[in-house]
Amino acid sequence: MAQAGPRLAIDAMGGDGGSALTVAGVARAAAHDPALAFLLFGDEAQLRAEVARHPGLVGRAEVRHAPEVVGGDDKPTLAIRRAKTTSMGLAIAAVKDGAADAALSAGNTGALMAMAKLALRTIEGIDRPALAALLPTLGHHDLVMLDLGANTECDARNLFEFAVMGAAYARIVHDLAEPRVQLLNIGTEELKGTGELRDAAAMLRAAPHLPLRFDGFVEANRLGSGEVDVIVSDGFSGNIALKTAEGTARFIGDLIRRSFTSSFRSKMGFLLSRPAITLLRQGLDPNQRNGAVFLGLNGTVVKSHGSTTADGFAKAIGVAAKLARGRLVSRIAEDLARTRAPTAPQAA
Repeated sequence: MAQAGPRLAIDAMGGDGGSALTVAGVARAAAHDPALAFLLFGDEAQLRAEVARHPGLVGRAEVRHAPEVVGGDDKPTLAIRRAKTTSMGLAIAAVKDGAADAALSAGNTGALMAMAKLALRTIEGIDRPALAALLPTLGHHDLVMLDLGANTECDARNLFEFAVMGAAYARIVHDLAEPRVQLLNIGTEELKGTGELRDAAAMLRAAPHLPLRFDGFVEANRLGSGEVDVIVSDGFSGNIALKTAEGTARFIGDLIRRSFTSSFRSKMGFLLSRPAITLLRQGLDPNQRNGAVFLGLNGTVVKSHGSTTADGFAKAIGVAAKLARGRLVSRIAEDLARTRAPTAPQAA
């Protein structure tokens, strides 16, 4: 008999694929992890019909009716006012009430962040939550990067807190004792970058008891090198870096596809190289690393790509389950309690 595992609250109506895709993703995650249980929030009639198509969910997925859905274009303020009637808001509330160990949605990112922050609040000692995700690298495991857009402007203390949270995340998902942490900057020299970056670096160097290894600054062209475990940035720079990396991956994929269809000889070359091309495509596929996390809240909330596949949604569920099992919130709180963030150096 499988041991009881995390119970996950799913916004089953969010994202481009609707309830059919999300329930299919839940079914695939359930088959992979027999210990998981689910609360599915959305239109009850739709969800019961979809659940009935997946026998593996019988007894493991409870449907709870939500009369409304947060639209992709809804402003966060509007979403907050409808938190008690939408599938997204009710999924977050299940985490707050202790009915679920984590919440997952493929819906509106801004609305999800606003509702999660209002309902769950931040961990004591954390000023702002940050959005973290995994990026592919040439190393042994993926890169944890944050913030990816939740905070466009950050001071030194925010960046310090992001480093603590990102390191806790890396310890869980990659089983690392002391993740290597660097700050994203325009150069690696200590005098490069803004005052906030230099002050954050000084604060991290002054906190040697944290379970991380601070290695200074890193430039954006080293994101995929595998030489660092966690990269910390303000949300403005981090989001630009992420979108640039995603655009470059699509460009490479399109360029390869065009090259292999340019002539008969190229098509024959494609047949010979198909195994390598398949590995490349998998490495660049965002669905393989689906599941960004709002770090710093009193509860675990995971954001799936809106255009995810069922397999991608299942991957995001796996992230939520792993963070729930790894006690993400408790680990961040424990790390903060281990040593208080030092005050940023005052200008002379």
